[in-house]
Amino acid sequence: MNNNQPIGLFDSGIGGTSIWKAIHELLPEENTIYLADSKNAPYGRKSKEEIIALSMKNTELLLEMNCKIIVVACNTATTNAIKELRAKYDVPFIGIEPAIKPAAHNSKTQTIGVLATKGTLSSELFNRTVEVYQDTKIIEQIGYGLVELIENGDIDSPEMDKLLSTYLTPMIEANIDYLVLGCSHFPYLIPKIKKILPNNIQIIDSGEAVARQTQHILKEKIGFNTSGNSSQIFYTNADPKVLSDILNNKYPVIEKDF
Repeated sequence: MNNNQPIGLFDSGIGGTSIWKAIHELLPEENTIYLADSKNAPYGRKSKEEIIALSMKNTELLLEMNCKIIVVACNTATTNAIKELRAKYDVPFIGIEPAIKPAAHNSKTQTIGVLATKGTLSSELFNRTVEVYQDTKIIEQIGYGLVELIENGDIDSPEMDKLLSTYLTPMIEANIDYLVLGCSHFPYLIPKIKKILPNNIQIIDSGEAVARQTQHILKEKIGFNTSGNSSQIFYTNADPKVLSDILNNKYPVIEKDF
């Protein structure tokens, strides 16, 4: 494997760009290819079998593009499909899971909230993780409708404000002191979430941890891009404008059927 080959990332849409941004910030010299499978978003409402099939489709496309490592920049795909991906394909995979561990370890109220998709919260991997922290009360909330609004470019809509208030108010009343964002789309909602949460509640997402793990795997197993040049390529199978907007129109977005 050539260490100048790109890092591949995929998500059920534009949300995984929050993971891409963390990786690009830490590893700006690396080439990246990002797949936004917005046509099939959200994965969180699909069956485990459908999620595995979509994850394999995305993986095979990234492998055709000679990616040296694949980041599953989607909580739902990680928690439902990464075991199968690792068993089938001979390439390192990095997944993303809700960061329950740091929240549970640092919580003073022993109560944390997790905002995620149905597919993540109902997965076997998530439930195995939760079982480890039986001394912590974990309030789970499915973020119905949030991914769809983000994918439609409606982050700043009254409907978004209403949904977030509905989901977060019971957590505040339950005295959480950490809110774990269990979907890579949700970091784009942090400014809105901060307006609802009291200042004592910390928000945790997985972007930085995934970036550090990507750096670690490249260092230990594959190697960094030493060509002196880097490219950032984005593909979407839906309206490219939404992806372009979330990237502040800094990078070209290619519309592709996959």
